[in-house]
Amino acid sequence: MATSSDYRLGEFAFPRGWFMVGESAEATNSPKAMRYLGQDMVMYRGESGKVYVTEAYCPHMGAHLAKNTTSYIVRDGEQIEGDSIRCPFHGWQFGPDGACKNIPYSDFVPKAAKLKTFPVVERAGTVWIWHDPEGLEPNFDLPDFGGHYDAPGWVNWKIDFMGDLDIHPIEVVDNMADYGHFVPIHGAKDFVYFANEFKDHIVHQYYAAGHRTLVTNPDDVLTLDTWYTGPSILQSEMEGTFNSFILITHTPIEDGKIRVWHGLMVQVNDGSAPVTDELREAALQYQEGSRLAFAQDVEIWQNKKACLNPLVIPSDGPYGKVRTWYKQFYTSRDKTPDLHKRTNGLHVTLDKRDSTQAA
Repeated sequence: MATSSDYRLGEFAFPRGWFMVGESAEATNSPKAMRYLGQDMVMYRGESGKVYVTEAYCPHMGAHLAKNTTSYIVRDGEQIEGDSIRCPFHGWQFGPDGACKNIPYSDFVPKAAKLKTFPVVERAGTVWIWHDPEGLEPNFDLPDFGGHYDAPGWVNWKIDFMGDLDIHPIEVVDNMADYGHFVPIHGAKDFVYFANEFKDHIVHQYYAAGHRTLVTNPDDVLTLDTWYTGPSILQSEMEGTFNSFILITHTPIEDGKIRVWHGLMVQVNDGSAPVTDELREAALQYQEGSRLAFAQDVEIWQNKKACLNPLVIPSDGPYGKVRTWYKQFYTSRDKTPDLHKRTNGLHVTLDKRDSTQAA
């Protein structure tokens, strides 16, 4: 599998940004073992209800904090106390800041006894961590996903796990510029408009075209504003049979391997009336249609070789700009302003709108 260095993205193997590490239901008072961003991690929910993510191994003698079922600390239900986690090997207890706060058999607690922790945000039924190879605090916020989760008239998403793919995430992000794949892969037709706009750590894709299945009237136009916030979070506001909000996100497991999820929230009424079972079922069917459309991309990614240097033709979208924009997350922060200068602005690939539509 191709790695970040093969794509010449920057000095870091893994990018800076917010990354999904699971659904809220996966965070419990039983520590969960995970591996993301080339690191073994543990996720748990403290007694306060807050979710924490730490490195997996105790700094004392290297025991894994989650992979144990036979220690009496685990069997007696003592591993999570308050918002702290206890090592099943010797019982060392680490607070929510990662610092060791108790050793059962010693009054001396070394200052070096500390777990690496990750900033965590739980939102819209999902759990996210901030990763920065420079160890810096977040420089952009986790999105609020349109404010639609639990909003009146909206049906919340269920998260679709799309698989672990042996592919570098840049191959996924390339889709932002990929005007040419929408007709053969997704059934678009009669394109009206396709453009990209780069705004620092955000890139938009503006899309207007007909569609074989996602519009009721064959003459209707499907309109989408799709954007990445950081290197891994794709969101899309879609107008069609229902107004809907798409989430597609991927998190690196190893350099060149990602885990991918999809979700769709659907507006079924204006919020002035209850959401009936029939409307909820219609929303879930609409989500399934979106999942199947995304699965068309996933099948390509599962079976393609690494594209280190796209053979671009004039009518392709701006692959080069997207890849230059993406480099900002693999380089030190002091280099990002230059990358912004090189990419910020609007790039129009196709515009068949009349003057009224353009306005």
